[in-house]
Amino acid sequence: MKYHKTILILTALLVSGAFASAQTADEIITRYIQAVGGREFLTGITSLYTENKIEIMGNETIQKTTLLNGKGYKAEMDIMGSPLVTCYTDKGGWTINPYTGGTEATEMPESQYNAGKDEIYICSPFLNYVEKGYKAELMGNEVVGSVDAVKVKLTAPDNTSSTFFFDPATWYILKNIQQEEMQGQTVENTIIFSDYRTADGYTLPYNIKINIGGMFDMTSTVIKVEINKPVDPAIFVKP
Repeated sequence: MKYHKTILILTALLVSGAFASAQTADEIITRYIQAVGGREFLTGITSLYTENKIEIMGNETIQKTTLLNGKGYKAEMDIMGSPLVTCYTDKGGWTINPYTGGTEATEMPESQYNAGKDEIYICSPFLNYVEKGYKAELMGNEVVGSVDAVKVKLTAPDNTSSTFFFDPATWYILKNIQQEEMQGQTVENTIIFSDYRTADGYTLPYNIKINIGGMFDMTSTVIKVEINKPVDPAIFVKP
């Protein structure tokens, strides 16, 4: 009788443990938010300024990125003496792109704007993804490097999607695969995140490797981070 009772207790513990270890996509995202600073802290961030060393096609340059939470995002760098600028606001977007022969600011195509409009938010798109109409799905596990990462697919209201790979030991994002429209074609971009560090309470990857549609690679290394630096909204206005 005692033997059967012991078996029942062990079975109950194993079953409860299995349920405890089961996780939903929402729970994974919640763990990630906590890992990089916590919801209360992140919602208190008004601005984020970073400088990154960019290595692309054998060239090096510095990218300066300014984010005014909920208002605007602007990334600027110099490409062989010409400015490359990408800017999103809560109303639209514009670019200056020397790769397409342009030296003047032009309105961003709707598809490009929709793909990046959430860049104006801290911890995009996770902090308020439900309110923004995103759907999160748990997609099982997949090995990234030496880590058995947890996969979460996030689908935007326009049905574009990205798959994120989370480290179950830290809940940091290790990898992101996203679909993007480029020159009329849909391409798959792969982004690898590493070297997470904490700056003024916000934890972010200091090394990012990006493969653009299998065509070329880019490496971004953070060299400066400033949080809650005063930002003039005028910098987001199209010149």
